[in-house]
Amino acid sequence: MTTISNHRKKPLRLSVTDQSPIHDNGGSSQAIRNSVKLAQLCDRLGYHRYWFAEHHNSPGYACPSPEIMVAHVAQNTDQIRVGTGGVMLTHYSPTKVAESFRMLSALNPDRIDLSIGRAPGGDRLASQALSWPKQFPAGDVYPQQAATLMAMLHDDLPADHPFAEVRVIPEDAPAPDTWMLGSSGGSAGLAGRLGYGFVLALFINTHERSPAILDDYRAAFKPCKARQQPEAMIGAAVICAPTREEADRIARTRTIWIQTALSSGNIIALPSPEEAERLYDELNETEKSRYSKVLGNTIVGTPADCREQLEAEADKYGVDEVTVVCVTYGLEERLRSYQLLADEFGMG
Repeated sequence: MTTISNHRKKPLRLSVTDQSPIHDNGGSSQAIRNSVKLAQLCDRLGYHRYWFAEHHNSPGYACPSPEIMVAHVAQNTDQIRVGTGGVMLTHYSPTKVAESFRMLSALNPDRIDLSIGRAPGGDRLASQALSWPKQFPAGDVYPQQAATLMAMLHDDLPADHPFAEVRVIPEDAPAPDTWMLGSSGGSAGLAGRLGYGFVLALFINTHERSPAILDDYRAAFKPCKARQQPEAMIGAAVICAPTREEADRIARTRTIWIQTALSSGNIIALPSPEEAERLYDELNETEKSRYSKVLGNTIVGTPADCREQLEAEADKYGVDEVTVVCVTYGLEERLRSYQLLADEFGMG
């Protein structure tokens, strides 16, 4: 039975953020087909949203074009909202993003989400390649891009804007539900001022994120055509298994992958739990401390353990929705993790 916390106005709602991990030492093409399979399962299980992340030149993750996955999955699911988590806007023209997501909304009315982010989703070389032959933007143009995108989606550009006469086609398509993704407080005020929903991505890096970040977002929020009230959620990394011992074993893969990236900048393929254990034994004490921080930033355990921790995090941040990131070496372990969570929360 779903309970309502004193800190939340509604029962906790679960969504999915899919980083399209490459399972079982397989190929990238199989990984994106696996993402479709997982999306269809989560649709049947009753998850609210299914978002695709964007990564470039990143061994271990297979999706550089989340908007293509959105189009395909929306046509191959029935009820779940489908979107991005997120489009890395610094690489792209707001006009092109607005056109693409108006098209998606025309084909899938009231089911499309557009979440954007400031991070590059890859290394600097990938960023340069994406912008070539133009130069990668110097300085922070993201606030201007985010404002232009929101205005274009809602036909709300000022009359003196240089692109005010550009028609975003199809004109009669509904705008997608718009969100901004952030891993710290840097984007919270911007999201509020522009009327975006805000997602605090706790699964990125290991630094502490204060609930005050979402307070700042809510305080900065200004009603607009996109939404009249602030909406916030958190994103959490979760590994759920029938026993705590098995969950701990499965969690080694993502933990050592992130630890390696943070320590050396080296992005490796996702290792098996056994290979991850061997790599852990080779770490020095500083690296093992960072490994522990990554693991401590992950919800790991049985279904009851995970539910307790997810509800505690939702209470801490005062949100009614959590988007769950689950990265495992094996596909079946990942499918099972979402199934166990859905069963524990009485979904579907």
